[in-house]
Amino acid sequence: MTEITTLSQFLKTANTQFQVYDMGRRVQHIDMMAFHQIEELNSPYPAPIQGHAQFAIVFWDASQQHYIWFIKLPLDERGLLSPAPRMQFIKMIIEALGRDPTQPLTEQQQDQLANHPFNFKPTQEKLAVFNALVRKQLGGKASPQYEFAYQYLSGQHPAENWQSIGLQGIADVCVRASELDHQTHLTNGFDNWVLEVQIAVCQCLEHLSIDDALAKKILAKLDTAEDKGYFLRALASHPKLGQQAIAQLNDHGALSADMLITIAARNWSALKDEQTLTIYLEALAKQQQHFFNQIFADIVAIPLIRTQLLAQLRNPNRSTELATAIGGLFKVTKG
Repeated sequence: MTEITTLSQFLKTANTQFQVYDMGRRVQHIDMMAFHQIEELNSPYPAPIQGHAQFAIVFWDASQQHYIWFIKLPLDERGLLSPAPRMQFIKMIIEALGRDPTQPLTEQQQDQLANHPFNFKPTQEKLAVFNALVRKQLGGKASPQYEFAYQYLSGQHPAENWQSIGLQGIADVCVRASELDHQTHLTNGFDNWVLEVQIAVCQCLEHLSIDDALAKKILAKLDTAEDKGYFLRALASHPKLGQQAIAQLNDHGALSADMLITIAARNWSALKDEQTLTIYLEALAKQQQHFFNQIFADIVAIPLIRTQLLAQLRNPNRSTELATAIGGLFKVTKG
């Protein structure tokens, strides 16, 4: 019998269908062809976080009962899945479940799977977006919270009734923003909601692609907001506006340590622009050396911006402050 070496092989052998979602920096559906390339070690994981791939696998059999695995696997220095931990996970699954992941579990098997070292628990915000994406992609209905959230966000309830709105309902509306009039209501209603609702909407939008009108509305809010990080993160799907936002924050001396972490976590695509990357690294160099090292090591693993970051290490036009920070980074690397 052929040895099972990938998760796709295991799930196909069990006669299940499945979908894969990135659960790391942003909650995103992973195209099946792209996932096969990642599993075959032909492509790096697109958005590694702290040296790991974090993803969810949703699978189901003919009974249409759905199952979910949240899996966190280490990556090598090239951003590829490390084969040994992946094989360890697959062997552990086969030992616990045999070759059928949809079979009923004994209590002992449940404990074994719940406590395995590759399991992780996403944040509440990521779970809400993930749940909404899965429901939509698999043709399911939105959550029971959806109706009230839609009514509130479209202005059918007084703004002060915001405490009755659920995060899952907000995620359902945001995920379905391209349907019906949802995008219009999000754009037109944004300024009318209390800050707590604006932040909750932004926490969902940071994982989704939004249209230009809504993105510009959020960028305008960034100017006056106290909690600027939430609004910046919501621009994750708009690198150009993200670059504009980073430049504005820099002009106002607002690129704090927290804001630099926010950009690394959600707005890294804005750093593809050389001028924006320079602004970012110069601000990062003003932080303590260990912070610079930690953030640089995290973002240099992202394939989209790795080449630009490595080029900055040899940039003759960098400031003395940045040169010193890079020197400190090399000391640690050599050590």
